[in-house]
Amino acid sequence: MDSSIMMALAKAGGLAALGVAAIGSAIGSGLAGSAAIGAWKKCYAQSKAAPFILITFIGAPLSQTIYGMILMNTIVGKVTGEGAADWAASNWAACLLAGILGGLGMCFSAAYQGKAGAAGADALAETGQGFGNYLMTLGVVETVALFVLVFSMMGLG
Repeated sequence: MDSSIMMALAKAGGLAALGVAAIGSAIGSGLAGSAAIGAWKKCYAQSKAAPFILITFIGAPLSQTIYGMILMNTIVGKVTGEGAADWAASNWAACLLAGILGGLGMCFSAAYQGKAGAAGADALAETGQGFGNYLMTLGVVETVALFVLVFSMMGLG
């Protein structure tokens, strides 16, 4: 296979990491956002104060896009610069798979974080209690994306 194709495939792994992670962030934020809007609507209908803190649940899945960008930069950094062509020629498949599978791990973390955030938004708006517990749940789901990021970077060497 031509070295320029191997370099392009390695870089494509980086782009996949960012793109697939961002898809998950969009899904997760959309899920949590829809639930927060419904929760605010319930509050307004009951003449209760609508808790602005629900925005936390909406924004939580966005961090996975940042993790995807970090993985992308790591992959692209490994295959560009002086002497990187030889490394990319022998490791292009690892870069491509790290980007795709790493991006998928981050994608699912963000999507399920949004789903958990949706439940948290509904519960907090209804009861006014439990914010810390709901936030800890989001943190546990977030940890999956952090593990994926670190282990993908370790796998690249």
